[in-house]
Amino acid sequence: MKTHNTFFNRRAFLATTAAAALLAATVGSPVLAADPVKVAGVYTVPVEQQWVSRIHKAAMAAQERGEIEYVYSENVSNTDYARVMREYAEAGNMMIVGEVFGAEEEAREVAADYPDIAFLMGSSFKEDAGLPNFAVFDNYIQDASYLSGIIAGSMSKTGNIGMVGGFPIPEVNRLMHAFMAGAKEMNPDIKFQVSFIGSWFDPPKAKETAFAMIENGADMLYAERFGVSDAAKEKGVLAIGNVIDTQSEYPETVVASAIWNFEPTFDKALAEVKAGTFMAADYGVYSFMKEGGTVLAPLGTFEGKVPEAALELVKKREAEIMSGDFVVEINDTEPASS
Repeated sequence: MKTHNTFFNRRAFLATTAAAALLAATVGSPVLAADPVKVAGVYTVPVEQQWVSRIHKAAMAAQERGEIEYVYSENVSNTDYARVMREYAEAGNMMIVGEVFGAEEEAREVAADYPDIAFLMGSSFKEDAGLPNFAVFDNYIQDASYLSGIIAGSMSKTGNIGMVGGFPIPEVNRLMHAFMAGAKEMNPDIKFQVSFIGSWFDPPKAKETAFAMIENGADMLYAERFGVSDAAKEKGVLAIGNVIDTQSEYPETVVASAIWNFEPTFDKALAEVKAGTFMAADYGVYSFMKEGGTVLAPLGTFEGKVPEAALELVKKREAEIMSGDFVVEINDTEPASS
């Protein structure tokens, strides 16, 4: 584990009913903090890992504005997660952010012991009415994923797309399904190869999995994990990015990316802490496109190379998503090859 002055895994625990979620708004004492707010991040992977890098980026921006004092630990194991949370709580931090997919129960137990501290945690499940200081979030960037799928569907010549993911959990599944739906709207006959490598950070394994898909006819890859775009670059096929924009590293490979902006989520939670109104809630909605939580990355080096019909459909769907006239389905079930 590394601790720094300035940041993941996944799995899950308990869900609550809509009635319980509503009750959370009225149960317990609100969290109140002075300015600048002391914030700590607890992350199970390096800050460079794409998912966690977006949380870290938002926290760093708040620190640069002078709103928070930020410290973090990265590469924290699931078995050590609760201990690190406690240390940060004891150190006087008023908000702790991280992801508890692999330490859900233990993290909630820690939060229960520190009712005056705000916990903003990535989770596969929902807030608990009995734990009013524990809010959850996730990267609901299915809107931009759908749009990137439209582009992918228009650029694939073989009609065969390879998709490499970490684990088949809701936050990955929903993005894959949205991408697949967008691709199918552009090309109803398109086929998908879907595989999960069983790791959040194993670029060599992701690369080898992608190589196998290319051998099996894929000329477009969905790069949910690091390593996939490397395979695409080596074999001369195209890729679609996820969460971050890596086109500058792969200018002839990465056509488009669905970007996750964590700032709306982080800034909302910080404002609630400052106002003394932070309570249990599902912050996932702040990742939606209409909240500024996700965008389609600029085409950059692929400007003028994407078919006009695809660009027109992207523009149309984006406007409809923002107006509410088109809603991208949130499908958390495991996707399958077709």
